[in-house]
Amino acid sequence: MRKLLVLALVLCLLAPFLLAAEADTKASKRVESAGTVLDEIQGAPDQRIPEEVLGSAECVAVIPTLLKGGFIVGGRYGKGVASCRTPKGWSAPAFFTIGGGSFGLQIGGEAVDLVMLVMNKDGMKNLLSSNFKLGADASAAAGPVGRHASANTDWKMRAQILTYSRARGAFAGLELAGAVVKQDKDSTRDFYGRMVPFKTSLEGDVDAPQAAYPFLNTLAKWAKSAEAR
Repeated sequence: MRKLLVLALVLCLLAPFLLAAEADTKASKRVESAGTVLDEIQGAPDQRIPEEVLGSAECVAVIPTLLKGGFIVGGRYGKGVASCRTPKGWSAPAFFTIGGGSFGLQIGGEAVDLVMLVMNKDGMKNLLSSNFKLGADASAAAGPVGRHASANTDWKMRAQILTYSRARGAFAGLELAGAVVKQDKDSTRDFYGRMVPFKTSLEGDVDAPQAAYPFLNTLAKWAKSAEAR
């Protein structure tokens, strides 16, 4: 009986550390998944973000697996990670949630990967606020798809943020009217070991930990490839 009591006491003392380690793993896995999603999308021969568009983006946000349920009756919710250009390269990742609003065509019963590109300083300013509504605080539109953007498209002028989705292997621009983006404070604390303001990470004022590089290296690879063309 005494051994069982000692074991129970030890487990109680260790529980907060075990939960913190699990949460940190989840945050790190999200960063890794974001890199995988971007790599797979840009590795496609034709259905991808055009090189000119990605090369012009100020910030890139990826939401791996938005909603494992119906868009119509299920909750519209997902968690993502973002990075912005800085004089030193791509910033340390910022964690956020996205939910609510209308997600364009309603797709029931499957997971969807989302990508959001912040295309100008106004859009970046809204993102740095860490709490904004697409279509209200920041204009958003479905982004063009293909290896290159058509010369007659006005993607540079259409919106502060361009949005994309991938489901069942199909990749397309997606409307995200009314979606609310907020900082994911729990994941931020789990990943950095402390609270790091959204603006601090996205402006490059905090060093990226090693666990951030599966996403940052992938982003740098494709953005550099786009800029070179």
